[in-house]
Amino acid sequence: MKLQIVPAKQGLLWVKQGIRTFWRQPLAFTGLFFLFMAWVSVLSMVPFIGAALALLILPAATLGLMVATEQAASGKFPMPTVMLVAFRAGQLRLKAMMVLGSLYALSFLAVMGISALVDGGAFARVYLANAPITPEVVNDADFQAAMWLATILYVPLSMLFWHAPALVHWHGVPPIKSLFFSAVACWRNLGAFALYLLAWAGVFVAGATVILVISSALGGNDLTGAVLMPGALLMAAMFFTSVYYSVKDCFDLPEPGSEHQA
Repeated sequence: MKLQIVPAKQGLLWVKQGIRTFWRQPLAFTGLFFLFMAWVSVLSMVPFIGAALALLILPAATLGLMVATEQAASGKFPMPTVMLVAFRAGQLRLKAMMVLGSLYALSFLAVMGISALVDGGAFARVYLANAPITPEVVNDADFQAAMWLATILYVPLSMLFWHAPALVHWHGVPPIKSLFFSAVACWRNLGAFALYLLAWAGVFVAGATVILVISSALGGNDLTGAVLMPGALLMAAMFFTSVYYSVKDCFDLPEPGSEHQA
């Protein structure tokens, strides 16, 4: 396993590769992403521990989407079972992935806990418990402060976990070491990741603008609401497809078709 340093412009290529691979198998990736969302949603409904369970499986689910991208890039049609790849990789890999998921859940809940110190937990309840979002809640200064604090704190958290599922699965790196290597890879390739995220922000804004303009012209607010959410989910699926390429260029992953290789 070797860390690779890439130029900043590589971030744009990751976006292009993700979008291009998505459109190779749009039905497959749309179905997998909705399966991913359904998986998280169902676990979130478990009383008391639902939010923690949903966070626990996120690294494994993210790995499933990365393996699906690797398969599509090699000309294969990713099947729904690819989402279970982390649970079929052997006892040692599974244990490591569950440890990684536990660390992610604890870290994310800690971020929400810190934000709760600012607004009494209003933002955390909206994010984790699907509490109603009202104009009064959104416009509250404390709520906005908690939201921005959580966003800022999530940046280093995402750096720690960005590459970690792939390192655990493909290279057998222990969970704690995978977090360290992931953070180093993000920092050493900060220019590429900054451009990558800016490009995706532009894609989301442009996509939302096109949807709003077309739907407003054709059917007004009712059609806008009906189209905007599926459109956002479609773009989110493309984003997750691109994650594989950002990891692949930072670390030497196995060749396509060898997703179970250590």
